[in-house]
Amino acid sequence: MALQFSSACNFALSHRKIEPIRAVASDDFVKVKPQEDDLVKLGGSDLKLTKLGIGAWSWGDTSYWNNFEWDDRKMKACKSAFDASIDSGITWFDTAEVYGSRFSFGAINSETLLGRFIKERKKKYPEDEIAVATKFAALPWRLGRQSVLSALKDSLSRLELDSVELYQLHWPGIWGNEGYIDGLGDAVEQGLVKAVGVSNYSEKRLREAYKQLKKRGIPLASNQVNYSLIYRIPEENGVKATCDELGITLIAYSPIAQGVLTGKYTPQNIPTGPRGNIYTAEFLTELQPLLNRIKEIGQNYNKTPTQVALNWLIAQDNVIPIPGAKNAEQAKEFGGALGWRLTNDEVNELRDLASKSKPVIGFPVEKL
Repeated sequence: MALQFSSACNFALSHRKIEPIRAVASDDFVKVKPQEDDLVKLGGSDLKLTKLGIGAWSWGDTSYWNNFEWDDRKMKACKSAFDASIDSGITWFDTAEVYGSRFSFGAINSETLLGRFIKERKKKYPEDEIAVATKFAALPWRLGRQSVLSALKDSLSRLELDSVELYQLHWPGIWGNEGYIDGLGDAVEQGLVKAVGVSNYSEKRLREAYKQLKKRGIPLASNQVNYSLIYRIPEENGVKATCDELGITLIAYSPIAQGVLTGKYTPQNIPTGPRGNIYTAEFLTELQPLLNRIKEIGQNYNKTPTQVALNWLIAQDNVIPIPGAKNAEQAKEFGGALGWRLTNDEVNELRDLASKSKPVIGFPVEKL
């Protein structure tokens, strides 16, 4: 494609040589340590995180991700994903009190697993800086600000930590939302968290939460929503624009559309389990032109389709994707989405191609 002079300049700048992150040698492998350029400030807070995090939704889960099975082999795979993430320069993890819990018919709580992994890792590498984000479940029987603090303390107990970097409201409550926001502010003031955020919040709710916290001098750092190349509703319903306007970081869950953007699924090979009812053969047929172009662009950078799909989000600056890693191979591949950048032309081209297919949302259905 012919480039105009200005586009050519942008292309050259975006393809400039990027200094590699510093390698730290150990006795059995080489791990990378994020430098300042690998970090991004979360909203208006003082918290800095790597430009890509790891989602731990599948850890301990048996209702959606692991085909109703959980065993020692899968737990070891999650542990290897945790270690490989850090070794690849990704140092923060997103979990929630409901992941893997009895509320989601799980085998073991994701927070419990993450806490165990951190403890084991710190014994061997005490110098590692690991950040944790977890979430409060706005269950109907939870009322008022104290319920947030009580749930947070339970999460800290499972994580075996004194505090976490980011605490989020997992979804808006049926009632009591003002109290929940007050609870977030209390958590900051009590030193239990460094930053607070929300998840699955609409533009209206986002603005209300932002104003309520601002009165106490506390920034609303993030809004975690479903966002990927094939689910761009946050661009259409005002959520992303509001995040950009107010300086709130958008954390993107399901950034590779639960595996669909990796290219491994085709009309003849649809996902197993509940995802097969969402990402059908018909939908995957419509998606092929986009997937083919993602692959072509990736070949130009020596990157995989997964890495291109993640970089598409990273290239928008105010977005941090958190793909879920179930094993070391996935975690290592995710690390390859860092340290380079798609051009603006490529970002726009992929968005245009993606717009030709109807957005599909995976489980659970989030009402934005």
